[in-house]
Amino acid sequence: MTLDDTLVAALILLGCFVLLVAAIGIVRLPDVYCRSHALGKGMTLGISLLLLALWLHLGTDAAGIKVPLAIGFLFATIPVASHLLSRVAYRTGIPFYKPGEKAPKDHDTA
Repeated sequence: MTLDDTLVAALILLGCFVLLVAAIGIVRLPDVYCRSHALGKGMTLGISLLLLALWLHLGTDAAGIKVPLAIGFLFATIPVASHLLSRVAYRTGIPFYKPGEKAPKDHDTA
């Protein structure tokens, strides 16, 4: 096993771990705003790490500029989508979670 293979394996494991933590955050966090934050940060970093592993594994001859462009596209779209989800939730009146209270259900609008 070469150093490149070890780095690729480490990036894959780290990316999968970040995606797992984001998925747990989506299930465990109390309101749509916190979940949106976990989704935006976790998915952007996790998928970027997996794409970096792919780029290292394929090499620049096979992957070329496609993988860095895909990573740039991820950084441009996922945080914006996460922000828009939070904005729609705010505009429709979904309440914020207040510590000490029962977590609101996502379908409650009052």
